[in-house]
Amino acid sequence: MSKQAVVGILAHVDAGKTTLAEAMLFNAGRIRKRGRVDDGDSHLDTNEIERERGITIFSSQAVLDHGDTHVMLVDAPGHVDFSAEAERTLRALDYAILVVGANDGVQGHTETLWRLLARYGIPTFIFINKIDLENPGRDVLLAQLGQRLSEGCLDANELLAGGTVQEDAAALDEAALEEFLEAGELSVATLSRMVAERKLFPCFAGSALKDQGVDELLDGICALMREQAWLPEFAARVYRVSRGDRGERLAWVKVTGGTLHAKQMIGGRSGAEAWEQKIDQVRIYNGEKYELAQEVAAGGICAVTGLAHVRPGDALGAEPAGDAPVIAPVLTYTVLPGEHDVHAVFKALTELADEDPMLGVSWNTHLEQIHLQLMGAVQLEVVQQVLADRFGLSIAFEPGGILYKETISQPVEGVGHFEPLRHYAEVHLRLEPLPAGSGVQFGTVASTDELDLNWQRLALTNAMERDHLGVLTGSPITDVRITLTGGRAHAKHTEGGDFRQATYRAIRQGLMQAREVGAAVLLEPWYRFELEVPGECVGRALSDATRMGAEYEPPTMAGDRAKLVGRVPASEVQDYALEVAAYTSGRGHLYLEFAGYAACHDAERVIEAAAYEPEADLPNAPDSVFCSHGAGYTVKWYDVPAAAHVKVDSSTFRPWRAADAEFFGHM
Repeated sequence: MSKQAVVGILAHVDAGKTTLAEAMLFNAGRIRKRGRVDDGDSHLDTNEIERERGITIFSSQAVLDHGDTHVMLVDAPGHVDFSAEAERTLRALDYAILVVGANDGVQGHTETLWRLLARYGIPTFIFINKIDLENPGRDVLLAQLGQRLSEGCLDANELLAGGTVQEDAAALDEAALEEFLEAGELSVATLSRMVAERKLFPCFAGSALKDQGVDELLDGICALMREQAWLPEFAARVYRVSRGDRGERLAWVKVTGGTLHAKQMIGGRSGAEAWEQKIDQVRIYNGEKYELAQEVAAGGICAVTGLAHVRPGDALGAEPAGDAPVIAPVLTYTVLPGEHDVHAVFKALTELADEDPMLGVSWNTHLEQIHLQLMGAVQLEVVQQVLADRFGLSIAFEPGGILYKETISQPVEGVGHFEPLRHYAEVHLRLEPLPAGSGVQFGTVASTDELDLNWQRLALTNAMERDHLGVLTGSPITDVRITLTGGRAHAKHTEGGDFRQATYRAIRQGLMQAREVGAAVLLEPWYRFELEVPGECVGRALSDATRMGAEYEPPTMAGDRAKLVGRVPASEVQDYALEVAAYTSGRGHLYLEFAGYAACHDAERVIEAAAYEPEADLPNAPDSVFCSHGAGYTVKWYDVPAAAHVKVDSSTFRPWRAADAEFFGHM
């Protein structure tokens, strides 16, 4: 094979994505019989839950050879509840095939996937599937793709046959236009370059179920792919973590540089903790089956055993750290363990969260409850089934609520002091607001002359080892930079746990100060929405949008249909799709896409309903402990700055330094 590529297949639910993957594998001679999603025997839906439900939940892979190209095919989830898994899968792809149902056209989730493909720079082909069903026609569908996705969405058959559509392609690129004006056509090499640069998105059409257009798709994508250049030194990215048939932990990786070997030592970090482990097996999966390999060269994907610490999204070797994911859970559920030991349930859920970072699990010490954060009701049902099948745990959940977060709107200084008898640590931190979507960042400006580097590392390790809760509703904080500005240890009495206590209290004390001056902010998840309704229903749609606190543009009309676009609080739109179907007699459609966290539209009501008392949350105490006459005593958070032993001098500050691998002494 002269070329190889990892190709992902993505689509909105029911577009026929898995059916297309089966047809491609069958036509390439990799499988003898095409499986059916409906029959529960598809080659790539290997999980029992997937087969029962008839949907792809976990990404899976297979290999095929076509012409001179070796294709590693990855089938990504299509249901919106599992779009986080689909997003992680993108990090492993060289190319993508976006499947659009001819009978449905471009859906809201199609556009979500399109934006993710653009974010990660994945060259994309489009397959218009189910062309045998009733549809508006190929030209209309191509026009819709051009309007909703990109003007570079052009008929692939005409592009490759030198048809008139090549002139449209040439207009997308200056060099291509010069070539077209000189030669009267575009070479395959030029088309391949434009595909790789995401200027051109060749569109194929057919019926995967009836084997129409599948060979043309295989021929076309293999002709238009080109071999990539890879780093010479070892680099890889983890895009999935799962369990094998015997319960062994599998890390699915894309090798992006050098070569990955069986028995190779791999180093990395999990938060502030460094680790080094040896890869045991290297497996090349083809559906459920796999073959062992001694090595995988750059450009390949595989599953490895032996790495207990890696999580999806982790970078290995020379691979640079990636951006934070776009998709995030917006719902939180309280776990009802029933007759099971709550700690056993928490341990099982933590294991699942280790495989899926978008599955948030937290223990509320104050309420003695487990809280679970996830994407939606279908994912919740899958988690419930996995707990029963893998761990023998039959549990229930209280109705889901919105996952709120908290941040600050202006900088504050936090001070924590921990000095019971024969213990000592003091920590000073600066908390600053960051742009939306930044998460929590950690760093230091403290001079090592003022606080030894080892103590700085310990304080920041403690800061990074847990999620910190806000003081309005006890929700996790986000979009905050936490900077170590100073502190003190005692040559004789300081132990490691002392800095943990001082650091926790410093963060909490700073947040309490923010609340005191009105700088604590409650955030809620918002959706970007598109609401399409018949023209006679636009008044109802506008009224509903206003009632829900939505922000939107004036409606646009296309024929007898109206479209409303904007953003809306997730809390207000949970069951609205059912309302739309009812008042439009099934002719209206609501499309939702996670748009990030922003200020809560009804913060006062939410805060009042939460009735959270931050000073009563003892595991997150804002007060400090000082010592006098041989005994420890508590100082209230508002008096701590005056009682502190260290007076931070900003003239001694060093340039801000991130708490990264280099800071912790691991390059």
